[in-house]
Amino acid sequence: MNLFRALLTVSGFTLLSRVTGLVRETLIARAFGASQFTDAFYVAFRIPNLLRRLSAEGAFAQAFVPILAEFKNTEGHDPTKALVDAMSTVLAWSLAVLSLAGAAGASWVVFAVASGLKHDGQAYVLAVSMTRIMFPYIILISLTTLASGVLNTYKQFSLPAFAPVLLNVSFIGAAVFVAPHLKVPVFALAYAVIVGGVLQFLVQLPGLKKIDMIPRIGLNFFRALRHPGVKRVLLKMVPATFAVSVGQLSLIINTNIASQIGQGAVSWINYADRLMEFPTALLGAALGTILLPSLSKAHVDADPVEYSALLDWGLRITFLLAAPSAVALFFFAEPLTATLFHYGKFDAHSVVMVGRALSAYGIGLIGLILIKILAPGFYAKQDIKTPVKIAVGVLVMTQVSNYIFVPIFSHAGLTLSIGLGALANALLLFLGLRRRGIYQPSAGWTRFFVQLLGACLVLAGVMHWVSANFDWIGMGATPLARIVLLGASLVIFAALYFGMLSAMGFKYAYFRRRTL
Repeated sequence: MNLFRALLTVSGFTLLSRVTGLVRETLIARAFGASQFTDAFYVAFRIPNLLRRLSAEGAFAQAFVPILAEFKNTEGHDPTKALVDAMSTVLAWSLAVLSLAGAAGASWVVFAVASGLKHDGQAYVLAVSMTRIMFPYIILISLTTLASGVLNTYKQFSLPAFAPVLLNVSFIGAAVFVAPHLKVPVFALAYAVIVGGVLQFLVQLPGLKKIDMIPRIGLNFFRALRHPGVKRVLLKMVPATFAVSVGQLSLIINTNIASQIGQGAVSWINYADRLMEFPTALLGAALGTILLPSLSKAHVDADPVEYSALLDWGLRITFLLAAPSAVALFFFAEPLTATLFHYGKFDAHSVVMVGRALSAYGIGLIGLILIKILAPGFYAKQDIKTPVKIAVGVLVMTQVSNYIFVPIFSHAGLTLSIGLGALANALLLFLGLRRRGIYQPSAGWTRFFVQLLGACLVLAGVMHWVSANFDWIGMGATPLARIVLLGASLVIFAALYFGMLSAMGFKYAYFRRRTL
């Protein structure tokens, strides 16, 4: 398998997902702005998302994929299928109970996540109602994650990468066609979450059928629980859940702080999140997706040279593409925010506020992406305790940073703290891999960094000049001209960056050679 081609496949579909996600956010911004309605929705949507990251994309994927890869490589098809069936049974019934409990206690859950909404009675009531509607999403997205893990283990990356597009399409359809006909229009977004969850799971069934891995949910929960592979996954999930929960606890604390800063703060951070997640998904999530199964195979094959080479390839391509993205978020935040969101009820003040949060994210963007590359280096070896210890320390650091930066930078202090914490997390993960001899850097890193630094300095200067010499907010009166200017600027920036690297003798062929 050519890793670069696999990365292009996953990144291509991820790009489609992020583009439709930006369309989604633009439509939501235009219809609702940054208001009590969007604050209520984003708080409500964050709750099943938090649980999804704990039980599905986070702890579950980290524990399940390496063990599934081991079964596939050593046990054969039938035992692997039995593991998938047993795991889907345990997952579905456990989360069904959790969903019922969450819907019943939605008021308490919302208060724990965003107590500041209590000061706005309508926003709090809306958030509770939408939380009840959206809680079953955790079942759907967890089964989707299981299906994605199976397909990725079998090197089938396309359908899992495409699935998130359907959630965005559901949001777009709800915002355009359903919301205008509801008494409380924002409820259309809550219904869209459930529809999107169903579509994300269904779209992967053809791929699962092709490899005879469609999960069968049984009625006997306890029999499935006794499966030895399931026991191993659950044992690995305990430290993995703790590791992920540390990060999610930080997110809950930050949401609570934002809800008390004032109306709109939760939404400003959420819009900044969407733009920050564009490069983190294209690079971090995509690379993590293709590297984890390959690293797991190298571990099973006892091939430390291949293991280290895979990490080296992932780290180099991350720095190559994440560095200019970080420069763009820091120096070009306001033009990006204005062009994408400054329509309808999304006013100039919100552009400035989102831009500040986005610039702060730019400081730690490389760390946010590197975590998704370095952590699988431990997960593939079924070592989850080390990332847990690091995450605990980073949680403390992040909250201390909040105490320092929020009084100075308001809501942007929260995103700055997250970024700085991510940089510390990535550094500690890297040092852990090096100390254990898991990762041995190949030659040429010093020259590589010098080339990147030179290209990024030139890029930063040009971006700052373009950002300062055009009235991006004032161009709201001519939105088409603003869109064309942004598009042309981004093309010029990309050409300048890669042209500078070429002029300094950068070797792109390295990334095409990396194959398994």
